[in-house]
Amino acid sequence: MSEEKIINEENLKQPENEVKPESNESSEQTNSNTGNVNWYVIKTYSGYENVAKENLQIVIEKYSLQNRIFDIVIPLEGVVEEKNGKRKVVSRKLLPGYILVKMIYGDDIWHAVTRTRGITSFGGPNGRALPMEEEEIRRLKLEKPAVINIDLDANDKVEVIDGPLNGFIGTVIEVDKQKDVCKVMVEMFGRETPVDLALNQIKKID
Repeated sequence: MSEEKIINEENLKQPENEVKPESNESSEQTNSNTGNVNWYVIKTYSGYENVAKENLQIVIEKYSLQNRIFDIVIPLEGVVEEKNGKRKVVSRKLLPGYILVKMIYGDDIWHAVTRTRGITSFGGPNGRALPMEEEEIRRLKLEKPAVINIDLDANDKVEVIDGPLNGFIGTVIEVDKQKDVCKVMVEMFGRETPVDLALNQIKKID
């Protein structure tokens, strides 16, 4: 039986007893709070992505790493599924067995992350911590655009330009400009269905 199959789930839900970042006053990289901010791929036990994220959040709070680790993302994608005769867009994990973490990397952070329950290593060759490429960050939409400038109101016609409904035409039901999202009525498989979309996933049809 594989190691992943015999992991005790209750044990994984608690962070390691000792994950305190190691310090080295002679190493500027290890303790610097002013280094480059990058996204990194982190490997987890398969099926324990959410547990690993929760445990890392506990470690961040416990050791006051908010100025070193800024965001933790489980990449999701929307897919159209049918259940009980109804079709809807649902989310599923895009990269099973991985989470993505935005941080200022250092030796102390390597120790804190890799000792967290549910996490096995960084995602680079031989467990190395390699910053993600800009193209990967754009493709996974990890960085939200600073400003989304779109003049949109209820009853406007829009086209979906990104995601599983790419190319669909719909009618805006409501807009939440504070959260940069809107609800759009689109026709899927012969019936109208309301879906939630980010404003950067659509364009207005004049």
